[in-house]
Amino acid sequence: MGISRDSMHKRRATGGKKKAWRKKRKYELGRQPANTKLSSNKTVRRIRVRGGNVKWRALRLDTGNFSWGSEAVTRKLVDAAPFKQWYLQHYGVDIGRKKKTPAAAAAAKKDTPEEGEAAAPAAEEAKKSNHVQRKIEKRQEARTLDAHIEEQFSSGRLYACISSRPGQCGRADGYILEGKELEFYVKKLQRKKGKAAGCCLKSVLLAFYTFSLYELICFSYRQSVLLLSRTCYEPLIETTFEKILFG
Repeated sequence: MGISRDSMHKRRATGGKKKAWRKKRKYELGRQPANTKLSSNKTVRRIRVRGGNVKWRALRLDTGNFSWGSEAVTRKLVDAAPFKQWYLQHYGVDIGRKKKTPAAAAAAKKDTPEEGEAAAPAAEEAKKSNHVQRKIEKRQEARTLDAHIEEQFSSGRLYACISSRPGQCGRADGYILEGKELEFYVKKLQRKKGKAAGCCLKSVLLAFYTFSLYELICFSYRQSVLLLSRTCYEPLIETTFEKILFG
């Protein structure tokens, strides 16, 4: 049985089964999904399709072209580093770098003389002409950066959407999520994480509850004491659980 896109094997709207009155046709066939993976071993297959046309099935890809819409710039990448370099070159701002505390900044200033001498040539190379400095200053006047994107740059990963079809064209191209679209997905991910944490806490509580009840029953049995009902142990178990969680 292959993958078929026909309606012969499907039920009617009323729920009744159809009788297969003809065989399958080539033009109704379906193929396995690409399920493109991220890998250094790039693999793209050529597939001959109806009409002699060609599709390119990307099975494994290592990079993709991603666009930063608000900045009108596109780079071939697999992480945020190329965009970070471009931003530094274009605006003179190193985004994503964590700000040093006053103590760390003071410690960094106390360099040895050898380190200072070695840093001098590097500082000379980093010098920019007045023309370039004026250009960067003018660009910074209109510079705006979303707080969510700045947070992502510090981790080295950006949320992006793949807008191409890797199973059809063999490429994974897309754009960075920004604005309301980014906010929507960030909230969705946070809700998902919250639900997962809640489920984990429930399972821990249930396991602890069961274990505590078992221990109390065994203790009561050993002492040959009449067992109390389950409700009598609930306050004790809850207080014990709170002590374990919050000390």
